[in-house]
Amino acid sequence: MAPFPCTRAFGPLALAFLAMAAAGCQTTHPTATADTTGSVGLASSLPAGAPSTPSDPRDPRRELDAAGALYRANAGNPDAAIRYATALRAIGERAQASAVLEQASIKHPSNKAVLAAYGRALADAGNYAQAFEILGRAHTPDQPDWRLLSVQGAVLDQMGRHEEARRYYASALKLAPDDPAVLSNLGLSYALAKDLKQAETILRRAAARPSAEARVRQNLALVVGLQGRYQEAEEIARADLPPEAAAANVAYLREVLSGKSDWRKLGRPGPVAAGSKGS
Repeated sequence: MAPFPCTRAFGPLALAFLAMAAAGCQTTHPTATADTTGSVGLASSLPAGAPSTPSDPRDPRRELDAAGALYRANAGNPDAAIRYATALRAIGERAQASAVLEQASIKHPSNKAVLAAYGRALADAGNYAQAFEILGRAHTPDQPDWRLLSVQGAVLDQMGRHEEARRYYASALKLAPDDPAVLSNLGLSYALAKDLKQAETILRRAAARPSAEARVRQNLALVVGLQGRYQEAEEIARADLPPEAAAANVAYLREVLSGKSDWRKLGRPGPVAAGSKGS
C-alpha cells in the first residue's frame, strides 16, 4: 500500500503505497506511504536473505556494485537475484529490478521468496494487477504471510479497491495484531477513501505502538494536515527526525497541503529524503 517518506523519499500512496515500498522502503508497497515491504514498511525487507552481507547499507551505489557482481557471477542463484533487485530499487531502477526478478521467477517458479520480491517490485513500478497476481502465488491460504497480505492490501488500494484492501489488512492483523505498518496502511486506505477521521484514529493507534517507525508518524502528520490542523501536523512531522530530515519533511508537507503536490502519490519517489530508520 513507499511516505511521507519511506526511508528514502516522500515518494513505502502513489499511494504511497507504494511506499513499497517495498523492501527498503522497499517498496513497494502503497503513505503517505504505504508499506509494501510488509514490515513495515515498505517496511522490513524482502524475504530470503542475500547470500552475503551488503557492503554498506548507507551507500546504495556500493551495495549495487557488490550485488551486481554477485549476481553476474551467480545469475541462477535466487538470493543473488533478490539482493541485486533490492539494490536496483534502492536507486530508483524499478524497471530493471522487475526484469531481474522476472528472470529469476522463470528459473525458480516455485520459489516463494523470489515471487514475493517480484510482486513487490512490480507494485513499486506501478504494475498493480500483475503484482497482485504474483503476490498471490508467493504464499498460500493455509500458510499465509501477513507481510504479503499487507502488501496485497496496498496494491488493491492503489487500484481503488479500498473495501477489498481492508479485508487483506484485517487478515494480516489477525496474524500480527496491532502491527504498526499494517495499521498505517489501513489508515491510509481510509484516507484514500476520504474518511480522514477514521484514518487519523487508526494512524494514531499505529503511531502509539513502541515499534512504529518514523514514517508511520509522518503519515499521521499528513492526515492531520489534510484536515486543516497544520501546526499540529508540523509538530508531528518534526517530532522524531533529525533537524535536516524534519525540515525537509515539513517543507514537503507544506507543498502537499498547499496543493502543489498530490498526497496520493507520496509512495512514488520524490525529491525529499526522509530520515526514518530502515525499511
